[in-house]
This record gives sequence, C-alpha cells and structure tokens, in this order.
Amino acid sequence: MKWEGNRESDNVEDRRGDDNSGGGGGSGIGGRHIGIGSIVIALVASYFFGVNPLTVLSLLSGGGSGQVSTSQTNQSNHQVRPAANDRETKFVRTVLADTEDVWKELFSASSAQYTAPHLVIFDTLTSTACGKGESATGPFYCPSDRKVYIDLSFYRLMRDRFHVSGEFAQAYVIAHEVGHHVQNLLGISDKVHDARVRASLIQGNALSVKMELQADCFAGVWAFHANQARSILEKGDVETALNAATAIGDDALQRKAQGQVVPDSFTHGSSEQRVRWFSRGLESGKMEQCDTFQAKQL
Repeated sequence: MKWEGNRESDNVEDRRGDDNSGGGGGSGIGGRHIGIGSIVIALVASYFFGVNPLTVLSLLSGGGSGQVSTSQTNQSNHQVRPAANDRETKFVRTVLADTEDVWKELFSASSAQYTAPHLVIFDTLTSTACGKGESATGPFYCPSDRKVYIDLSFYRLMRDRFHVSGEFAQAYVIAHEVGHHVQNLLGISDKVHDARVRASLIQGNALSVKMELQADCFAGVWAFHANQARSILEKGDVETALNAATAIGDDALQRKAQGQVVPDSFTHGSSEQRVRWFSRGLESGKMEQCDTFQAKQL
C-alpha cells in the first residue's frame, strides 16, 4: 500500500502508557456498537477459558434487548499528548487522514457536512463514553463520543493468530470503524438501535450483521476513492483485505472455535458476505450500493 508522504491527521490521541486508562461504566463496552474485533474476544475466551463463544458474543452485542449503557465517563484525566512518530503510528494517522478526505468529499457532493471522528490509540484499557474499552474487544467505534479506539496489538493478532498481514488489511480495519462513524452521522446507528430494543435476540443479531456488512461496504467505498485520488493500491493489496474479511467472518471463527456454525448467532456476517460487501463498495465507489438493509440477499 502506498501511503508514505501523504497527509497525516491531527485527530489522533495517543493514550499508550496512560495510568488513567481504566474506569468508565463497568466491565466491557456498554455502548450501542461493538467493533470489528468483537468476535475475537469470543474466540480467545473459548480457546483459553472454555467459555462458549456464542455466550460471549451475546454479552458483547448487548444480548437480545439492545439495551444501551450510555454512562458518560469523565475522560479529562487522560494526559493529552501528540501521537508518537513511529512508522505504525504514522500509518494510522495517514489512513485516518485519507478517510477524512474521502468522506468529506462524498458528503459535500450530497450537500452535507462531514464531521471527522477522533481516533484513540491505547494499550490494554481505556475509558470511553460507551464504558471501559479493552484490547481484547479489538478496534471499535463509540457513537457517544464519536471516537474510534484501537490497540495496535490487534494488528499482531491478525498476523499471528489469523495469518493476515499487509498494510492495506490494516487500513481496512480502520476504514471499517470509520464506516460505523458514517452510519452514526447518517442516523443509521440510531435507527438500528431503536429497532433492536424491540427485537428478539435472533432479530437483533440480524440487524447487527447488516450494520457490520454496510460498514465493510463503506470501507470499500473509501478504498475506491482513495485509490482514484492517490493511487494507494499496489499489487496484492486487495487480496490482503479480502483475506482479512474472510478470516474474521462469523462462520470461519465459529468453526475454528467450536467446530460448528450457528448462523442465527452471527453478528458480523459470514466470510463470504464480508468479502462480497467490501468488494461491492470497492468496485462501485457508491454509498447507495451499500444499503444492506434493503438488500434481498446479503
């Protein structure tokens, strides 16, 4: 992936080494949305502790009720400091800047204003407006404070446990979470949350899958426009992103964790679905092609 020398975002907060990372509304994420790595914690729990990954996923997804914990945490204790200048951090800042440029242009084309999210780099634990953020949850987006949270050790987990490497695969992870921010700005997140409050567990899971697949599609839309504007893609890049989408499909993870697949428990979509919707956004570059909620087939 070609990214070095491109603009870097100022909307990055580095909390690594922050002694005040804990706190914030109980254990785990209590907000309306769990990010791309939520299923990873289920796999890890199953692998090390013998916990049923479906039980963990249900807890992470808020169960069947869709109940929201919106306890606003006091984040003023965090030491505000510039992000580091190591290659990995510069990469994150550059990818975030690229999403800012693309979505600003797309929103402007629809006579709307794009408000960029902030991205928080942390290690182990951090407080958020959605509760306590943990590394094991993987990267996630909190709609209450409009921030993307990521522990960069997730990239090493991708490489070591899921055998997925490549900078464009890493960029896909950030673009997916920014896709959830776009959903929040468009009011989609609120509508889905309201629907989940009235839904059964199976219906709520189905809505979650549509949310996640749309975020995958939005990540593809970003890649399409970023490549047109800045020629970021190199040979093999798309394959690395598709490998990432495949590796974190619900069916692939469930099969690896417990030897069987339970479609009604999916919260992110199957490997095939994740690949299909990311590819759809990447090939079309059009937001309107990402309407998973009206799609006859996911």
